[in-house]
Amino acid sequence: MIANLNNLPTYDTLGVNERVARFCTRSIKKSSKTAGLKLALSMIDLTTLEGKDTKGKVQQLCYKAMHPHDTLKNIPTVAAICVYPTYVGLAKNALKGSEIQVASVATAFPSGQANIEAKISDTKFAVDQGADEIDMVISRGKFLAGEYQFVFDEIATIKEACGKAHLKVILETGELDTLDNVRKASEIAMYAGADFIKTSTGKIQPAATMPVTYVMFDAIKDFYLKTGKMIGMKPAGGISTSKIALQYLVMLNEVLGEKWMNNKYFRFGASSLTNDILMQLVRAETGNYQSSNYFSKD
Repeated sequence: MIANLNNLPTYDTLGVNERVARFCTRSIKKSSKTAGLKLALSMIDLTTLEGKDTKGKVQQLCYKAMHPHDTLKNIPTVAAICVYPTYVGLAKNALKGSEIQVASVATAFPSGQANIEAKISDTKFAVDQGADEIDMVISRGKFLAGEYQFVFDEIATIKEACGKAHLKVILETGELDTLDNVRKASEIAMYAGADFIKTSTGKIQPAATMPVTYVMFDAIKDFYLKTGKMIGMKPAGGISTSKIALQYLVMLNEVLGEKWMNNKYFRFGASSLTNDILMQLVRAETGNYQSSNYFSKD
């Protein structure tokens, strides 16, 4: 059954922006900053989702996932790598022996413009290849047309097709127009069975923003208070610097709390963030920056 969408809170954009701005002014001590950077690194879904992807690129991505920086001591691996379904088997084999998850986009990513049979087939293929996580996109056209039950039923159907794999539901918030719509889509996704809700595909601008993420955090908090179930969150696209990542973690801690401060319940979909975090960690350890030329371009 679809969630009750009639009694949801409404959001004043100016008020949300002011609230978010306060998270960005928090002072972080040096030791806490280093710990925060390592935590952020452990939360990254290292991603390649391009038409020009090759086996070699995916294998390189998997190596980097397991070996972010071989000269740095005591740093974590990333949480997952995210690839198209055709590369899931390759990635699963390359990551054998590690705890890194393999995520795969499905359901006609990024547009979602396919029939349900194709979406189910896409999902089951990725799971059969070994995907631990499925990142699906909602049908934004149906949502914006007010066909909320259609969106709910489609998510529930894909959740069933996932089997034991976790389901991340991508709202593509840059196409939802309002914060109230973001909240409504979040509710539908969670009640339909999402294990995670995710802002964006990374193919539409704007992608992840802090105001949108705040609204999704708020939805997750209310859902937890009503049901006792913890839902994960993944902002994706546009998070490219350590400074911004730490601001997201401050907001995560203050809105949802310590139980969400791990990669089981929070991820960054931001591959370019990896190198910036590594550069900051090198500086913290050695006192010097390394040139970006020392890091692979993923």
